[in-house]
Amino acid sequence: MIFHRSRLLYLLLFCASAALAQQGFVHTSGAALVDGNNKPLMLRGINLGNWFEPEGYMFHFKDGAQSPREIEELTRELIGPEKSEAFWRQWRDTYITEPDLDRLKQMGFNSVRVPIHWKFFNADNAEGFRLMDRLVEWARKDGIYVILDLHCAPGGQTGTNIDDSDGYPWLFSSPEAQAQTVALWRRIAAHYANEPLVLGYDLLNEPIPHFPPLRRYDKDLEPLYRRLSTAIREVDTHHVLILGGAQWDSNFAVFGPPFDGNVMYTFHKYWTAPDVSVIRDYLDFRDKYHVPVWLGESGENKDEWIAAFTKTLEDNHVGWCFWPYKKMDAPSSVVTFDRPAEWDKVIALAAIPSGTGNAEKRIAARPSPEEAQAIFDDLLGKVKFSGEKVNDGYVKALGLKP
Repeated sequence: MIFHRSRLLYLLLFCASAALAQQGFVHTSGAALVDGNNKPLMLRGINLGNWFEPEGYMFHFKDGAQSPREIEELTRELIGPEKSEAFWRQWRDTYITEPDLDRLKQMGFNSVRVPIHWKFFNADNAEGFRLMDRLVEWARKDGIYVILDLHCAPGGQTGTNIDDSDGYPWLFSSPEAQAQTVALWRRIAAHYANEPLVLGYDLLNEPIPHFPPLRRYDKDLEPLYRRLSTAIREVDTHHVLILGGAQWDSNFAVFGPPFDGNVMYTFHKYWTAPDVSVIRDYLDFRDKYHVPVWLGESGENKDEWIAAFTKTLEDNHVGWCFWPYKKMDAPSSVVTFDRPAEWDKVIALAAIPSGTGNAEKRIAARPSPEEAQAIFDDLLGKVKFSGEKVNDGYVKALGLKP
């Protein structure tokens, strides 16, 4: 008997879907995402941003100190290298805790996306796995799925502060950075290959900005995804692979037909109209290739916009994951925490250009090491679960329970 090619592909995907269901893993089934019992799964999630990859705007830094590296340099300048390292270790231990997961479960979230920095999952650094394993155990108790998002890839996929790169997306032209990224995903996939609470792997966050000189790398994105997918599938045949488009996860024109039988495509949308027109291209892509699409990031807007966009997504059967869970002194997040006392002094120092030419000016503007230590100790107290406040309006706008 001679099968039509598309029919054979359908049978292969059906068999793969049945096998994954038997093992209890979330997987794709045509244009739907389904759970381990083959029941449709609508993702309602939140991003745990600023945990592994601090961002300047989260600390109200308008100038200077935007990337993780720059923010860490600022803390080293203020409290010294040893105390700075201790501060960030405690930050990662404190920022997301078991009560945070319990609260998300009670509100009605069923998933979290975890932006990660490659340096914590490198061959010589086990801290990332220690923290992630702990999170997975908390998530297991609450029935919350965990999605791993490579926010900061070796070499950088955007060339901006969000990937902690050297000002250019070197990942696309550096064989060494690509080899590191391949090894990184193989290492992560091998570690979580048999963990059903881990839903899938978001291979690269927001690759390739819209800046015209960088569009040259659009053609290289899907081939890199294929290479990463091959490495993952060598050790993990269970998990969903999540692919984001070029230009900040917005451009799906870079994709051809799906090259894996368990793949979902993700888009991000900020500061647009909240109606179906802004997701039409992604719905058409879903219909054309019969694959699920997922909103991996959105938010940073007023509650009315959040409510309208959430309704648009749900009306069109698109799962979502808003950004972010927690921010300093802000209403546009699930929870917020107060600024530490004297935090404006840190903001003022961050705004002064760095470099030896400004050393005297920066030293004159900075608080003393003792005062700076007190500020950062206060910050650690503020980010604890007990110090946070829920933004009821934001949670209600997502259709959930404060």
